[in-house]
Amino acid sequence: MALRIVHYNEPVLRQKGEKVNAFDASLARLKDDMVATMHDAGGIGLAAQQIGRALLFCVIDLRESDADFTWELDGARPPLDLFMPLALANPKITIQRGTPETLYEEGCLSFPKIRGDIARPDAIAVAFHDERGIPHTLRCDGLLSRCIQHEVDHLNGVLFIDRMDKKTRGDVDDAVKTLAKATKLAATKDSP
Repeated sequence: MALRIVHYNEPVLRQKGEKVNAFDASLARLKDDMVATMHDAGGIGLAAQQIGRALLFCVIDLRESDADFTWELDGARPPLDLFMPLALANPKITIQRGTPETLYEEGCLSFPKIRGDIARPDAIAVAFHDERGIPHTLRCDGLLSRCIQHEVDHLNGVLFIDRMDKKTRGDVDDAVKTLAKATKLAATKDSP
């Protein structure tokens, strides 16, 4: 079931997520609903905050991506179809030593039609649990690394506009302000 995606200026986007402690049927349903929502919106990643839940949980699916990236899951290199869509609960990122920062244009489902260049480390390792509570370590670079970093930022209440340099942020500032006003207006219409 597709869920409503929260847009910029809703307070939940600034909330740090609570740790996932229950790896049960409701978490599996949440994963399925988040994946459906992400696919319906044409996204490649979605954090729980983006559907209104302050939880350390996100989903990622790069199977349709043409981007060049490498990965190693638990010491092996399984095909993407075997582990994506990927659910990450309680993820912890480690930047790979000596990795360069790369500049890449990012978008966000909580910021429709707003895009900007963001510098991020190219290679990371992320320790996480899947939706069944099984621990994993994923080493990756390129778009997969960037997508994980973007979603984990959401889990900590950090938005991609916070990572933009001054010029890039200035270029999108009017659009961000317009979105914030539209979000506020929609909230007043929805309240009783």
